[in-house]
Amino acid sequence: MPGLEPTLTHYLLLAAALLVISVVGIIANRRNVLVLLMAVELVLLAANLNFVAFSAHYGDLSGQVMTMFVLATVAVESAIGLALLILLFRRRGTIAVQTLSVLKG
Repeated sequence: MPGLEPTLTHYLLLAAALLVISVVGIIANRRNVLVLLMAVELVLLAANLNFVAFSAHYGDLSGQVMTMFVLATVAVESAIGLALLILLFRRRGTIAVQTLSVLKG
């Protein structure tokens, strides 16, 4: 249907909504490490959406190339974060943030 194509403003509003949801998730939930990791992923996805939206709007591929680098970094960060989370659960029996302060040397 003509006239229903998303514009740059729509993409930026969606990215802003993702950012707000992730910030609320970080602030509201300070007990579960897994939820904190997912909220950080949402922040990075909002940034990627901005990169792609501006890249498509201006017809430049540099934003999409940057998105690929960020996605690769996010994949590594997720793998390391989940590995640490599994190690924390095996040692402490919980994934509560409060137990992170007792992990010493």
